[in-house]
Amino acid sequence: MTEATETGRRKADRPETDRLDTDRPEADRLGAGSAPGRGAAVSVDGVGIRFGSFQAVRNISLDIAAGEFLCLLGPSGCGKSTLLSAMAGFVTVDEGDLKVGGAPITGPDPGLGMVFQSSEALFDWMTVRQNVAFGPRMRGATRAAQTKLADEYLGLVGLRHCADRFPGQLSGGMRQRVQIARVLANEPGVVLMDEPFGALDAQTRQVMQEETDRIWRASGCTVVFVTHDIDEAILLADRIAVMTAGPAASVKSVYPVDLARPREEADPAATELRRALRADIGEEVRKALLDQGLDQGLDQDVDPKGNVR
Repeated sequence: MTEATETGRRKADRPETDRLDTDRPEADRLGAGSAPGRGAAVSVDGVGIRFGSFQAVRNISLDIAAGEFLCLLGPSGCGKSTLLSAMAGFVTVDEGDLKVGGAPITGPDPGLGMVFQSSEALFDWMTVRQNVAFGPRMRGATRAAQTKLADEYLGLVGLRHCADRFPGQLSGGMRQRVQIARVLANEPGVVLMDEPFGALDAQTRQVMQEETDRIWRASGCTVVFVTHDIDEAILLADRIAVMTAGPAASVKSVYPVDLARPREEADPAATELRRALRADIGEEVRKALLDQGLDQGLDQDVDPKGNVR
């Protein structure tokens, strides 16, 4: 598999008095052992996950470089979100190993930030600033440090002017940007994003994709991003990992995205990559539909890949 180009991480310097005062040493946080100014590397080695007798994913291996933007792409039900939840420490793996910055993932950790699809993950009774400051507050930050971190990351996502509003007063896209700022305020080595723009309209989704690219380049975090959208993956990713149809899904292929940023949909190289991804994923979707009992027609001859001959 081709390794993607690593991206540097810029981290704002703050006086020692403003740093987080927490019971857990910084060095014990996942991703804290990565090189200064970079996101954390993620290692997925032979991972399998079962729920009772149901095998969700099997034998998945991926090496994600520090600062890389990797997209997980595949048909519905292939285990993309399950794998992401395991990376977040929400789900225990049954086989193989998951590591961040060389340390095993044993549960949820401030070094692993999760951005959910629904903006309902925000606390409606808190202001935008209070939402973003929630993580540092739980980690023991002083009030001054909480405010400084919240304002810093609200500025990064372009919402400092909304700091005193409540989530219900914001649009869907703005709420998702607040959610991203809240994750970044914990200064994680890895940001995990589970179809964060799936519920947005097409115009807002496009703006949010462009904003995510900008924010990722400014923060330098490692990002693992789950999507069904081929164009979204091409726009954002350094590499795209295509998963097979579930159950017992695995990684089928990995595509490097060697395109200059910001990217243009009309780029001939993007068009060629889009064509290859559609063929690859289309084959898996057809397999899944056949497994679910799709009737191809009594008079049609179908090959093992689901293609009508």
